[in-house]
Amino acid sequence: MDQAQNLRNIVKAQQVQVNKSARLLTITSGKGGVGKSSTAVNLAVQFRKLGYRVLIFDADFGLANIEVMFGVFPEYNLSDVVFRNKKIEEIITRGPMDIGFISGGSGIAELSNLSKENVRFLASKLMQLDTMFDIIIVDTGAGISDTVMEFVKCSKEVIVVTTPEPTSITDFYSLLKALKRSSDFDSESTTIKVLANKVNGTEEARELYLKVNSVVSKFLGIKLEFLGLIPNDSHVSKAIMQQKPVSIVDENAKASKAYEKIAKGLLEDAQMDIYGKVGIAQIFMNIFRAKTRR
Repeated sequence: MDQAQNLRNIVKAQQVQVNKSARLLTITSGKGGVGKSSTAVNLAVQFRKLGYRVLIFDADFGLANIEVMFGVFPEYNLSDVVFRNKKIEEIITRGPMDIGFISGGSGIAELSNLSKENVRFLASKLMQLDTMFDIIIVDTGAGISDTVMEFVKCSKEVIVVTTPEPTSITDFYSLLKALKRSSDFDSESTTIKVLANKVNGTEEARELYLKVNSVVSKFLGIKLEFLGLIPNDSHVSKAIMQQKPVSIVDENAKASKAYEKIAKGLLEDAQMDIYGKVGIAQIFMNIFRAKTRR
């Protein structure tokens, strides 16, 4: 893509999101090692190539996958806004292609006992992100921990990454089962999209989706959508070793092309206006509200 076209894309994207919350994509998985964080960073790269301002919020506490994949190490995390009087801009680390990145770090643990006043203060700061970015990607931890559940059930658009491995499929179901059991999860207002990763082609990806969708629909009553697939590609692991997303290292790799297709498909989603109505600040307000009800 030439510089002139890239500039036109950026201007166009910035005009689209005036007076609207940033679109929030929550990416999760039932188990680790299925490519969740890789999906987060590569989608961020593809959105950026299309001219959108992108932020990744790393909610995978205890691990630093995003940091490793970007080769950047943040100085501050979310708790520094409340306890160390840092501006929201100061806790944003810039990765490749000027992609924003906020580390959750141990910040959420520190935030768990905030007063209502501090919650409102933090929410007011987080609201600034809606004017700074067009798309915010939340990379949750893997599994069914309380923190993962809080982020997923408070989100309106969720991408679940899975692979054809039996353990991955089992954990995928366990994740949705735990979600369904949550009293404040609204399946009607939440779109859950399945991303089949590390597959050997379209047929295997469709079989994987149909398998999980039939079971989830029958026993949990949750409707799933098929987002797409990422093929097995050795370029992905090679890129990770270089601490860079494959979409940057080799934009012609099969995986890069697949991420590009998925990113464009998400942007063409007819319901995009709906997703923009719930911002990152509202997600955190919902999470803190849920904690106080326990």
